[in-house]
Amino acid sequence: QVQLVESGGGSVQAGDSLTLSCVQSGRDFRTAAMGWYRQAPGEQRQLVANILSDGGTYYKDSVKGRFTISRDNTKNTVFLQMNSLKPEDTAVYLCYSRYPGIDYWGQGTQVTVSS
Repeated sequence: QVQLVESGGGSVQAGDSLTLSCVQSGRDFRTAAMGWYRQAPGEQRQLVANILSDGGTYYKDSVKGRFTISRDNTKNTVFLQMNSLKPEDTAVYLCYSRYPGIDYWGQGTQVTVSS
């Protein structure tokens, strides 16, 4: 059974930085596409960033230049470095792991950015 455990969320001021971490257990991490979605109250879940098994990355336009996704295959961990945070980044951030035909999800970590 795959488990994803996120950490690193919190409450910060606009302009601050946070780094989210997501540790996977239960399946070969190296072959998974990993990523982060976020969901704000009353809004649809949005893809923030992902990183493929070959290291290729994608970013949502509004976070380009501010967020960086990375992975450490030796630690089965994906990171989301978030700089220059804005109030509109406030959401629950959810980690996912993608294999052919199936996605796994973490429970989410809250990020709150105050102006």
